[in-house]
Parts: sequence; C-alpha cells; structure tokens
Amino acid sequence: MKHLPGYIALCALLLGAVPVDAHKAKDSGPVTALHGGQALAAGPYHLELVATDGELTLYVRDHSDNAISTDGAKAKATIQHGTEKARTEIELEPSGEHTLKGTGTFTINPDTGIIIFLRLPEQDAHAARFTPRQTKSQSGGTEGKQQRHK
Repeated sequence: MKHLPGYIALCALLLGAVPVDAHKAKDSGPVTALHGGQALAAGPYHLELVATDGELTLYVRDHSDNAISTDGAKAKATIQHGTEKARTEIELEPSGEHTLKGTGTFTINPDTGIIIFLRLPEQDAHAARFTPRQTKSQSGGTEGKQQRHK
C-alpha cells in the first residue's frame, strides 16, 4: 500500500499521454455506398453489403475509399429475420480485388438483420450489423452497428 500514490501518479501520467484523437478513426462519419448496398464503418474499414435473395456481396475499402485486398480474408454472415430464433449462416469467400461473396438458401425481407464477421490476414476481426431493406424511419435513422473483436 505504500506504493499506491506512485502507481496512481504513473497511471495518470500514462493516461495523459493518450492522443485526444485516438478514437476518431472508428467514427469517420457517413459511409458512401458505391455499389447500391448498405454501407457503414467497421473499425478501419468501410464495408458495403449488397444483399439479394440467395446472394451476399461484401465490398471492403479503407476510410479514404481505397479498395482493400480480400485475398486470404475470412468472413461469415449470420442472417436473421425479425425476432425469429432461426438463423442462417453463410461463408463469404474472396471474389475479386476487394470483394467477398456468399450464396445460400435465404431471403431478404424488411425485417432481415445480417451480422458480418470479417477478418483480414494478420488483422483484428471486425463485425458489422446490416439492415439492408430497412428505411431510415424503420431503423431509427441508424446506419448499422459495428464492433471490433480480437
């Protein structure tokens, strides 16, 4: 206990060294959909999901809208309709320079939610929740949700 004041001072010093803008990279503002899907930020990425019955296409870009290679990427989509407990899981495979695709037996409805888990080689995994057919009034004006997973 005699070292407690020293530890507190050290913690205060270290916390003061954190840059003020450290968290701004995660929230870079609205994300532009370049392919007609729903787009949002997830960690260091801009993800755009184009969802149709039976097919999902995910485009990956950085915050400057530069294409990011998906070679070696692992991605999974979990599709759920409203409050139903049944879920469909689709593996997304690299398909082009900055694209991942997956197909299966599913439909996209106004109450469909799709959670994408994406891991690029030697990077942290990130997740994003898409609501591809909801309007802003149906989804409360949100663009989706994003999380980071290690």
